[in-house]
Amino acid sequence: MNITKQIPEIETIKPKILYYGTPVILLNTWNEDGTVNISPISSSWALGDCIVFGIGLEGKAFENLEQLPECVINIPSPSLWENVEQLAPYTGKNPVPDNKKKYGCAYQNDKYAISGLTPIASMLVKPTRIRECPLQIEARVKNIRIPDHSPNFAIIESQAVQVHAHKEIIIEGNHIDPEKWSPLIYNFRHYFALGDQLGKTFRSEI
Repeated sequence: MNITKQIPEIETIKPKILYYGTPVILLNTWNEDGTVNISPISSSWALGDCIVFGIGLEGKAFENLEQLPECVINIPSPSLWENVEQLAPYTGKNPVPDNKKKYGCAYQNDKYAISGLTPIASMLVKPTRIRECPLQIEARVKNIRIPDHSPNFAIIESQAVQVHAHKEIIIEGNHIDPEKWSPLIYNFRHYFALGDQLGKTFRSEI
């Protein structure tokens, strides 16, 4: 018996945002006073040791990376979504940029205190890592580009130089166990976890 799936109807829309479902990262950068800024980021991708992410030009992270091109890319699990959200209404930029003011953002220098997260020393870069995040990637910025068509954002190209992981999600020495690890997903401004495993690619080594 031939069963044909019904094709859903399609409409053309104009959404205000296109956060269609990407892992959340907490980007740690070095402040000029020796403290660390933590920025929740929802746009990133990785290929090999290259990690690319987008940040706003008005934020403290952009200012910091121009001064010291080092960072830590912390990837939280779904259980940390409330800690991530605690950071959302705050900026490390003082005075608060007008664009952030209209969204109700306030200045906060101590992002660790406001989020309830714990710093841990990095090995190769100045910014600290976040102990609670199951994946912590030390990285150095290789290129900063501001696209002509979207001049309010910067595209940051970074190179991972050291990777740290919670022992419980490591399998066979240097692999991350996908059955034990799940990133926090930012899906159209809502937080989600991954669903059930559907299968694996032919290139999977575990």
